[in-house]
Amino acid sequence: MKIRNSLKSLAGRHRDNQIVRRKGRIYIINKVQKRYKARQG
Repeated sequence: MKIRNSLKSLAGRHRDNQIVRRKGRIYIINKVQKRYKARQG
């Protein structure tokens, strides 16, 4: 999982990316391509 300051640019890299908010953190998850996981740090 990548930890990035800004997730907006990463979210546009694949059409199945979803921005999800969990426990005060913002994540990108992708059920199709698992490699597109990121967390805002």
